[in-house]
Amino acid sequence: MGKLLIVGSMAFDAIETPFGKTGRILGGAGTFIGLAASQFKLDAAIVSVVGDDFPQSYMDILKNKNIDLTGVEVVKGGKTFFWEGKYHNDLNSRDTLVTELNTLADFNPIVPADFTNADVVMLGNLHPNIQMSVINQMEKRPKLIILDTMNFWMNSTWDDLMAVIKKIDVITINDEEARQMTGEYSLVKAAAKIQEMGPKYVVIKKGEHGALLFHKENIFFAPALPLEEVFDPTGAGDTFAGGFAGYLTESGNISFESMKNAIIHGSNLASFCVERFGTDRMVNLQKHEVDSRLMQFRDLTQFNIELT
Repeated sequence: MGKLLIVGSMAFDAIETPFGKTGRILGGAGTFIGLAASQFKLDAAIVSVVGDDFPQSYMDILKNKNIDLTGVEVVKGGKTFFWEGKYHNDLNSRDTLVTELNTLADFNPIVPADFTNADVVMLGNLHPNIQMSVINQMEKRPKLIILDTMNFWMNSTWDDLMAVIKKIDVITINDEEARQMTGEYSLVKAAAKIQEMGPKYVVIKKGEHGALLFHKENIFFAPALPLEEVFDPTGAGDTFAGGFAGYLTESGNISFESMKNAIIHGSNLASFCVERFGTDRMVNLQKHEVDSRLMQFRDLTQFNIELT
């Protein structure tokens, strides 16, 4: 089986949407990526850091998905990263109410020995220096390095971010971030500029409007599945990334055609994530549900056309 190394936060989230409010629940980019990737046949490990306030029951959720946690540092007396946010009625915009870095502020990632030869590395949304540290610990260059980032790092650590971007194969960002990174409104022009920075492939996420994949002159678009109920968009982008990386790790194929399928698998899993608060839906997700919804994606996008 292929090996997937996931680098990302394991955290507490507190979320309010028009449909309700939670207390502190399991969250973090690494958690969502890991749960999504666990739907595929692969060996996965998470590199992260938590405080000793992080419940064993949360660790067990990930262990029960056969995710290696030897790369998760538990800081004695430390507090786990915490984020609190409130979503507006459209669920596309939100206000961050609290961000407490806690143990994440001094995170020094250590890649487990068994995963220094990982086939795919998924660098979750963290400080670029943390992402670079992980790349430098790999004993050989992975088949694929995927990076997620956000506007915060563009604003505060531009040079460090650009250094990492030169070393990766795929970047996943949203449309707003792509425009900020390049100064281009057109996403086609933005993707071309980003490819010049280093990544061979650019994935631009558009939330409820799907995702775009760019490689040289090739463009692929995958819609988001129209859903009757959306409770909480938290973690949907990370779930998408986990599905994308998980599919490519299992398949061992990193061609453009394979990435088109990976985009669909990522979008499919993200459609489940938003149906419940936090990780609830992903923890209990069954394979038959995933397969059934994949068929819905197929029916949504397939058509016959005759040119005369």
